[in-house]
Amino acid sequence: MSRLRSIFGKGHSAGTGDEHHWLSVSDLMAGLMMVFLFISIALMRDALLERDRIKEVAVAYQENQVAIYEALMDEFEEDLDKWQASVNDETLAFTFQSPEVLFSTGSEELRPRFQQILEDFFPRYLEILLDFSDSINEVRIEGHTSSLWSSDSTNQEAYFNNMELSQGRTRSVLSYLYDLPEVSTNQEWIKANIAAVGFSSSRVVLDQEGREDIDQSRRVTFRVITNADTQIRQILDGD
Repeated sequence: MSRLRSIFGKGHSAGTGDEHHWLSVSDLMAGLMMVFLFISIALMRDALLERDRIKEVAVAYQENQVAIYEALMDEFEEDLDKWQASVNDETLAFTFQSPEVLFSTGSEELRPRFQQILEDFFPRYLEILLDFSDSINEVRIEGHTSSLWSSDSTNQEAYFNNMELSQGRTRSVLSYLYDLPEVSTNQEWIKANIAAVGFSSSRVVLDQEGREDIDQSRRVTFRVITNADTQIRQILDGD
């Protein structure tokens, strides 16, 4: 009782001269509402700031995507047809689409024509990457195959055989690029930022009727992955 009185004051009792009164419930509720109001305003302000920062990253990400795509097209547009290649403006995937140029069937060894293309392509490609290195999280060399293997293979056997093949092919590509004399001064950057990934037949290309396009599925792609997602995660985690 004494602790309650110390908080709320002593009650008014008959026959005494006390001027203290019990704190009314309405006053108590009004005080609590003010506290909650200040907390809500603070949380709302933080949420708005976080939203604005994420919006800034999203806008910068879009502008950066466009800038990288335009740089790739400015450099390589005249080469795409003769290389049978394409550049995707949304994913920044630079894809070599001619399987008869890339590798022999079932082989991880680069064909001579593909070696020539890579010798022309990669030093120029690397210069563009270095110009945007602050916004790049990773560059992937992706190997893709069709779903076919030998006629007596099960779907599972074909998938894992093609997985081994696609991984071996991307390693062959990366190894060949790493040893090019024109990029020798940037080997550390290549090791830190370029990865070789084999996807087997997990991402086959479909034709207009929804069926697998065997030839188009057999491809090698260079894909730029920017660090926008990392920046947004840092914002959400409070930097």
